[in-house]
Amino acid sequence: MPEREFLEPVFIDAFDLDDAWFQCLSKILDHGHVYSITKGSYEGQKRLEFDFATIRVKKPAHQIIPIIPEGMSIPAPTDMEYIQGYLSYLLTGAKTETEDYTYGERLVDPKIKIKEDSCGKELSREIPLKVNQVEEVIKIYKEKGSGTNQAIMEIGMPSDIKLIDPPCLRLIDTRVRYGKLHFILYFRSWDLWGGFPSNMGGLQLVKQYMAGEIGVSDGEIIAVSKGLHLYDYAWDLAKIRTGK
Repeated sequence: MPEREFLEPVFIDAFDLDDAWFQCLSKILDHGHVYSITKGSYEGQKRLEFDFATIRVKKPAHQIIPIIPEGMSIPAPTDMEYIQGYLSYLLTGAKTETEDYTYGERLVDPKIKIKEDSCGKELSREIPLKVNQVEEVIKIYKEKGSGTNQAIMEIGMPSDIKLIDPPCLRLIDTRVRYGKLHFILYFRSWDLWGGFPSNMGGLQLVKQYMAGEIGVSDGEIIAVSKGLHLYDYAWDLAKIRTGK
């Protein structure tokens, strides 16, 4: 197959999260770009990746977890128990000593890590930014109304470029329109098989919580990524699930 001259963006218009996952699996098998990973997770392995993807989900609360038809001999990529646990991960700042960050920390208790030289030894310490972005967004909409484009929550920091594993999710933008809270997400890189279902499910639960606190209905999710991909171990799983 000859190399493409231009990027090939794809648009997925889905009803719920199960539908979004299925459509992405089907389309990436037809439109994905195959390449070997030279830096990042699983270096040396192959990925099948969209050049750029936009996924719109109209009713994400309708079916949050992917449905694996009965008799299909493949494992489910996630379940509601895991997603409920993932919700706690997203709404608390807890992290282990081995973690540089968590999405929850960046959302509700972000810190800047700085390194200092003390008596010839390099020491690092964290400076809390003292901001809970989830609660601030809720406050903006409750006190100032829906006429704003400033209610955005940021995961990424400039210093992340130096991390071995920088955050995949970078932005959670929000909008209240037509009486509903909508999320607009940006992922720099995104594992379609193992990451997408749990990420979207957990973020949907966050959105439902925030909508309830604001006093509006639950709305859509629009997610964009220039790195939505399938690792080579999942290619056959995707073919089985989509009947290809």
